[in-house]
Amino acid sequence: MNSEIKHYGWLALVAALVATIPLMTSNDFYLRIVFLIGVNYIAASGLNVLVNYTGQKSLGHAGLFAVGAYAVALLTTRWGWNPWAAFAMAGVLAGLFGVVIALPALRVKGPALAMVTIGFGIVVEKVVSEWQDVFAGQQGIYGVVPLKLGDQMFASSHWVWFVLALCVVLHVMFRHLLAGRFGRAFMAVNTAEVAAESVGVSVYKFKVLAFVISAFTCGIAGALITQQNQYINSDFITFNLSVFFLLVVLFGGNSVYGPLLGAVVLTLLDSLLSRWPGVQHFTYGALLLFALYAMPNGLAGTLRSLARKYAPGLLATPQLPQDLPAWQLKSAAPLASTGAEGLLDGRGIYKAYGGVVPTNEVDICIKPGHVHSLIGPNGAGKTTLLNILSGIVVPERGSIQFAGQSIVGVSPNRIARMGLGRTFQNLRLFSDMTVLDNVKVGLHAHIQAGFFASLIGVGKARRAELAARDEALQILDRLHLRDKALHTAGSLPYGLQRRLELARALATHPRLLLLDEPAAGLNPQETQELIQVIARIRDLGITVLLIEHHMDLVMAVSDHVIVLDYGQKIAEGTPQQVQSNPRVIAAYLGSDDESEDEAMNGGKHA
Repeated sequence: MNSEIKHYGWLALVAALVATIPLMTSNDFYLRIVFLIGVNYIAASGLNVLVNYTGQKSLGHAGLFAVGAYAVALLTTRWGWNPWAAFAMAGVLAGLFGVVIALPALRVKGPALAMVTIGFGIVVEKVVSEWQDVFAGQQGIYGVVPLKLGDQMFASSHWVWFVLALCVVLHVMFRHLLAGRFGRAFMAVNTAEVAAESVGVSVYKFKVLAFVISAFTCGIAGALITQQNQYINSDFITFNLSVFFLLVVLFGGNSVYGPLLGAVVLTLLDSLLSRWPGVQHFTYGALLLFALYAMPNGLAGTLRSLARKYAPGLLATPQLPQDLPAWQLKSAAPLASTGAEGLLDGRGIYKAYGGVVPTNEVDICIKPGHVHSLIGPNGAGKTTLLNILSGIVVPERGSIQFAGQSIVGVSPNRIARMGLGRTFQNLRLFSDMTVLDNVKVGLHAHIQAGFFASLIGVGKARRAELAARDEALQILDRLHLRDKALHTAGSLPYGLQRRLELARALATHPRLLLLDEPAAGLNPQETQELIQVIARIRDLGITVLLIEHHMDLVMAVSDHVIVLDYGQKIAEGTPQQVQSNPRVIAAYLGSDDESEDEAMNGGKHA
């Protein structure tokens, strides 16, 4: 709470100082620069969510700026709209165009995504240049109605104060949003999409949402420029504008303060170099390369690193509650009566990749309250089967019932919300987030805070966030990670990272927990601790399906063992039954009798 008070105190002080600028000078050039800093911050604040938090690079936001600019121009000059209503509508229309871009663009990734957004920007630029009857091309649209106070049009000082107010509101709202449930989901999508899906975060939904947010703020920025100038033409809408917005975000850095730092530095630099367009464009390119390679965390990240090294007292350390009650699993709804024998029942599951068949007509039944182990030699198809059960891979045929519902073709995030959690063979932590925030991402589906409530950050959203913090600490305490809560996940030793991934999976409140080689890379002591952890998980009422090569662990924790070989189930039963099964000995452990081995192989592949 003290850090919150300190933050708002500094915010009020900075806002008050900026608000006095129009009182100290009437120079339109200086006031114009302050206005442009605010406009560029507004455009970059939303783009920051898309680029730095969600990891989606866009080079077409000049097109979204154009949507807002031309919307307010056409609405006020041709259809006689009230300038305030037109201003609001400009943001809404730009947001809708954000959806239009996002839906096709997000089917591709990386450089291909950037190319799609470039294409959108070029199309918009050509439309406003060539469609003279509507957009008037380079001649432009004159007489755009500016914002007014009563019958008085905004003067330069009013524009500064209005943009300042918008910047303060947006900063507060984005600070709440990005510090909570939505911010963590954006960062999870950026870091590890498959892991985000596995804890109930819809990757596609959050990418689209990030596009809409960035489009809305760019549209607002376009409307502000147009109404302040009372004019817009196609020369405003260039590829260089998209590059400038992206540069502000990348140069500012991955922080809620990044867009502000980038907007201040680059707007001032842009004003200084405006007389030399060639030098200006060269500088943009040089700074973009510098931001990408020499300063990957941007100006905000560099300042944060310096503060951590030389003035750690400036960085707020959250105060965490002590003596919380022990964590308990939420009670699950009773299973639907469908005739299925277990919590999860799969029949005839088949998946092929060309001539390779990692899952060949596998039947599997997972009974509630048991620890099931899935074993087999390398390449037997174990991880493929887990990926099918968790929705990451869709089988070509077969049925899978989980908790009485079919989950074939259901998205991984929906399956996770139904109560199926998992860990991964290769660690998929959100490595740049804290240990505490990793577990909070696991709680994502259980935090009852909507988008607009999270923007405001008080009331229900505030209570939900505090409850999530407390529950995440309870889970960490269960796995003896409480003292690491504020450490960065990627800085933990490997064994603790394994345990953290398990804590994140537990946070989803699973009915069934899939563990893919949880002992991989652990030393003997850590393996013994894992045996105890799995036993405690079962005691909580969670059913476990475990893939593991460590036979001592399998035999110690399992109630039921399933053996795969070449994608087929060759045996199942108690650990003792499987351990003495001749087919398992031949296929998994090997056989000393060569003729017996040949006989086993012949029977196996018949």
